[in-house]
Amino acid sequence: MRRKVPFSLRTKIGILVFCLVLLSSGISGAILIEQVYRAIEKELGQRALSIARTVAQVDEVVDYVGNPVGYQIIQPIANKIRLATNVEYIVVLDMNKTRYSHPLSEMVGTLFEGGDEGPAFAEHAYISRAVGINGPSIRAFVPLMRGSKQVGVVVVGMVTPTYLKLLEEYRNDLYFSLFLALFFGLFGAFALAYNIKKQMFNLEPNEIAKLLEERSAVFHSIGEGIIAIDANQRITIANPKACQILQLNPPVIGQKVDDVIPDTQLTHVLKTGIPQYNQDRMIGNTRILVSALPIKIKGTIVGAVANFQDKTTIFNLAEELTGVKQFIEALRVQNHEYMNKLHTIAGLIQLGKSEQAINYIFDTTEQQEELAAFLTNQICDYSLSGLLLGKISRAKELGIELHIDRNSRLREIPKQWDASVMVAIIGNLIENAMEALQGRDEKRKIYCMIRDNEDELHIVVEDNGPGIPEDIRDWIYVQGFSTKVNKNKNRGIGLALIHQYVVNAGGTIELESDPSTGTRFDILIPKHPETGGGESHG
Repeated sequence: MRRKVPFSLRTKIGILVFCLVLLSSGISGAILIEQVYRAIEKELGQRALSIARTVAQVDEVVDYVGNPVGYQIIQPIANKIRLATNVEYIVVLDMNKTRYSHPLSEMVGTLFEGGDEGPAFAEHAYISRAVGINGPSIRAFVPLMRGSKQVGVVVVGMVTPTYLKLLEEYRNDLYFSLFLALFFGLFGAFALAYNIKKQMFNLEPNEIAKLLEERSAVFHSIGEGIIAIDANQRITIANPKACQILQLNPPVIGQKVDDVIPDTQLTHVLKTGIPQYNQDRMIGNTRILVSALPIKIKGTIVGAVANFQDKTTIFNLAEELTGVKQFIEALRVQNHEYMNKLHTIAGLIQLGKSEQAINYIFDTTEQQEELAAFLTNQICDYSLSGLLLGKISRAKELGIELHIDRNSRLREIPKQWDASVMVAIIGNLIENAMEALQGRDEKRKIYCMIRDNEDELHIVVEDNGPGIPEDIRDWIYVQGFSTKVNKNKNRGIGLALIHQYVVNAGGTIELESDPSTGTRFDILIPKHPETGGGESHG
């Protein structure tokens, strides 16, 4: 189907003005013609009445009306006056309505049957409208008096012009007026449309409506809170994320910003025009980062806008993405482990067991060097090697045996990921396994394997913990969902991030869990993905 192209604003205004001018000109022309018609009709009526009165004063007419041969005297007089005054007809009637004069000779002596002559035979003079053979006419009726006695009636008729005839007569004036009105109307319409479009950045109304819908959709989907105010410090925009972060109860549009959100710095930015970036604020019970900027149009400040970010969420995401939390924990554990080893060595020396102290140092150093050499040679990324080394130390501290498969090898990180993603995935999986093993009496073990080949990267993390209940396996990848006893708003992020990374890389993540054997996560990431979507299996 062919798409309908909307008219431009200029065309719409031009058509509207054209129709309005045409309509108003038509109405004005009709009113004008009507007024002219009424004026002509009134003038012709008065003229006919004057002529009728003149005829009624002619002695011959007064004397011979009612005489059987009176028409021989009255008819020539009436015709002479009719031709001299250019009226349609002059008819003289006696009291029996017999005609004594008429423009048509054969009508003389016949009865008058107009239907509107009644009052004239009661000594009334008046004007009446009628439609004759030649069209609409004005007729004047004047009683014919002989002394104090009425002996007849004089009727003078004049044809009035029709509306079409008047319109034809005045059409040049009407056309000229219509042309001028359309010319100036269209000129003003196009000038107005040009000015409006200039103020609307040369956009059409449908384009503005589309931009407004897109802007509204963008504001509602942005992960940061956004609030804007106008020059009167009233809120004009507040997206749902802002209401969530600042714990506002909508609607807040139209309210004073200081009455709704104290200490936003928006009013200060509105007055000074100086932007503020990443200001640390405590609003309610939430610590946020605020950036406020003035809104300027042609150099004039017309409002201000601020974006809000939950500082806690920012820090949590940064830790998950970069592995800072894991590194800090690893350093803490290693420091604790080395302190214990130093205390052991110092005790053996104090007891005079120098040989045992030396053997202990060699054994410890050999184990550490062997593990460090293995991780350095087999894992291409030092941050991931450091993470695994720290997790091994942390597991020892918790009484957990963390076994890194000696066949593990990572020569190249998939192009879809970087080192921070690998750190986040391995760190979260091992940390979750450690938490799952807490409180277990039997020997606690975690198995980790990282292996890549030409086509894919294979990651396995397995523990002998209590497993994941079947009824919640579909929920473990939902952000915010957690089975931890000490639930808080920062839980339920790790597995959600892992799932997101795997899916975005076009890989798969499989979960095997049983209360008797524990939980196993299998992740496969293609080195050369053809599609961007992955899968997860319970």
